[in-house]
Amino acid sequence: MSYVNNIRMFVRVYELGSMSAAARDQRTSAAVASARISELEKHLGVRLFNRTTRSLQPTENGRIFYEGARKVLEAIDEAEAAVIDVTQNPRGSIFVAAPLGIGRRFIAPHVPVFKDAYPLIDVRLRLSDRNVDLTAEGLDVAFHLGMLEDSTLKIRLIADCPRVLCAAPAYVERRGMPADGAALVADRHDCLNLRFPGAKEFQWTLQTPDGPRRYEIGGPFESDDGDVLTGWALDGRGIVLKPIFEIADHLRAGRLIPVATGTPPLPTQLSVLTQHRRLRDPKIRLFNDFMVARIKADLAAQVEGLKVGP
Repeated sequence: MSYVNNIRMFVRVYELGSMSAAARDQRTSAAVASARISELEKHLGVRLFNRTTRSLQPTENGRIFYEGARKVLEAIDEAEAAVIDVTQNPRGSIFVAAPLGIGRRFIAPHVPVFKDAYPLIDVRLRLSDRNVDLTAEGLDVAFHLGMLEDSTLKIRLIADCPRVLCAAPAYVERRGMPADGAALVADRHDCLNLRFPGAKEFQWTLQTPDGPRRYEIGGPFESDDGDVLTGWALDGRGIVLKPIFEIADHLRAGRLIPVATGTPPLPTQLSVLTQHRRLRDPKIRLFNDFMVARIKADLAAQVEGLKVGP
């Protein structure tokens, strides 16, 4: 398997553009990664990367070899999956990404249960509210909160998720209760925005009697962590747009109250994304089926009996 491991390391170095990043991805050292690439280059008799102290770029031979190497690894993965007894011996690692709130609430609690049921499968869970690239980051599965249109990935819808604009009673007492999106803008309400590097504008799309409309909102606080925004809202710092399931307990307890109910936010969707080729892997199907069933049950329990709106 050493040659296959060398190919696997080459593919990750190519995709990540970094020897050290590929080494971390494959859970080894940069020295081992470099040695594997050198061994592969020696075997092929060509240079696959141009390396300096500051950069690493694939050669033309490297680009050609990558296309074939990726297909070889896909074929090996499919062949290994084909001989695994799905019900008795699923094995290997699954690399999973999820938004922070989703991962903490609905995925992480079930990972140990999944591990108990399938002891030969390891789950590597990465939580971040930024968008991820499954291929470039070596991921098998990614949970996504948001609307998806065009995608080369297999999209499995878990649930439609209603959202709400809300704020702490202290904020409403201080700034007044906005009736709708127009009031948010006209009265310059402090809106807490989920913002990532590269985002160029603050806009919330709300439902009006004339259909969806974008409102340019603003405020003194922004973060790329949704739970941070919730904390600021609870502290009376502004208005936050949230999936109801994330703040259901706060709504029930009155710590947050709905605002601008005349123009509610459009619902969003919770989905699980998988590369098409990975769906042939039994452990990926097992994990997705296991998590989807439990997330659906958790979501239903979280919002049961909760009514938001006029």
